[in-house]
Amino acid sequence: MPAFHAACRATVRAIAPACALLAGALLTAGCTWYHREPLAPRDTATSLHALDRITIDPATMPLPSLAAHRFDPSDGLDIEEVAMLAVANNPDLKLTRDDLGIARAQAFSAGLLPDPQLSVSSDYSGMQGTTRAFNYGLSIDLMAIVTRGANSRSADASAAKTDLGLLWQEWQTVAQARQLFIKARFQEDTLPLLQRQLDLSRTRYRRMADAQRDGNLTEDASTAALTAYNDARKQFTDAQRAAEQTHHDLNALLGLAPDVQLQLTGHEDDTASSLDDAAIDQALATLPRRRPDLLALEAGYEAQEQKYRAAVLNQFPALSVGFVRARDTSNIYTSGFQINLNLPVFNRNRGNVAIEQTSRQRLRDEYQNRLNQAYADVAHLRTDNGILVSQVEQTESALPDLDLAARHASDAYAEHNLALGAYTDAQSAALTRRIDVATLRESLAEQRVGLQALLGSAIPDAFSADQTDTESHAR
Repeated sequence: MPAFHAACRATVRAIAPACALLAGALLTAGCTWYHREPLAPRDTATSLHALDRITIDPATMPLPSLAAHRFDPSDGLDIEEVAMLAVANNPDLKLTRDDLGIARAQAFSAGLLPDPQLSVSSDYSGMQGTTRAFNYGLSIDLMAIVTRGANSRSADASAAKTDLGLLWQEWQTVAQARQLFIKARFQEDTLPLLQRQLDLSRTRYRRMADAQRDGNLTEDASTAALTAYNDARKQFTDAQRAAEQTHHDLNALLGLAPDVQLQLTGHEDDTASSLDDAAIDQALATLPRRRPDLLALEAGYEAQEQKYRAAVLNQFPALSVGFVRARDTSNIYTSGFQINLNLPVFNRNRGNVAIEQTSRQRLRDEYQNRLNQAYADVAHLRTDNGILVSQVEQTESALPDLDLAARHASDAYAEHNLALGAYTDAQSAALTRRIDVATLRESLAEQRVGLQALLGSAIPDAFSADQTDTESHAR
């Protein structure tokens, strides 16, 4: 018999390391290993050469008008391609997509079952004839299982809220890209007009300054010409700075390097001033089901609903159960179970219940306020659009007569039948009116983009690509 016991002890010693390795392998089988990922201390903005290699899948675009468009930067970028590039390459959207990854990881974490808890204790007696005592226990938190469903649904709703928030941010980024495109195109059109006006005022001032020096002109007339020249120069330099700012803002929005100069293509749609009221009314009727920010608030409300439910469930006593195997120093083995129970005497989770309930009410009010504001914003833009269209029509109606007067003045000046001052005044009047029309039409186009941002693609863009290009993109 002693030989048998010695053999058993030898066998246990032999297989113990193998069992320990097997247990360690089971515990680490699903673990993630740490890998260091250092920062890249260099400018990673997209260069012009890298831009030519960018490919964008239209199916990933957040709006139907973009999903039906083909991205091809080789022939310049139209307004839709600029919007597509903004969605794909905007730095802030990349961060929001990272946030979405975090939210999905949190939803995954909330759906995991709680791990059981193992407790081990050992006692060594100093008396001879006694054995080592031990206590092994295995338990699990039952309340974590009870609230797992509510917590998991809350995390899923939070992930959906983040996803919809990303979609809403993509809508806003599309609107910003379109507005900057419009601003850049109108600045391209108005800068030559301002340059022409500056040249005229400079020529007039220099002629008058020469005449004053020769004693053929009074000082007050020369001073007035100098004032007009300075005003024209300031207007032109302000426009140059505004164009540079637009270039900077557009490149930053698109994630491009500062030295990238985009070739913007497409022409303004002459029918952009007319809104399709029926399409807008239809979009308004389905606004709560179409606007990503409203859907995100709805998902956030559902997440808070589940948090409130979990807080109510946590009013019940926290309960964990387990099984125990023990041996005392007299070599007596016992088996049993253990229960840990919180007594709901003072706290009863009442504070968390009140917090989650009030938070739910706040989200309800926030959703209603956002919906009301959306209807009010659309109504304001529709009314303002009518006023602006009327202003554009009135301003454009005076342009033909001013252009005709400018041509007659140019012909008369060429034949030496008109003074320089009258010629400059006629040209400046026509140029000023053209600049006014361009400014108003820019406001009208940006207003249209504002409606698009509120309603989605319910109305078309103010700028469109060439018809041939559009048809080839569709194919």
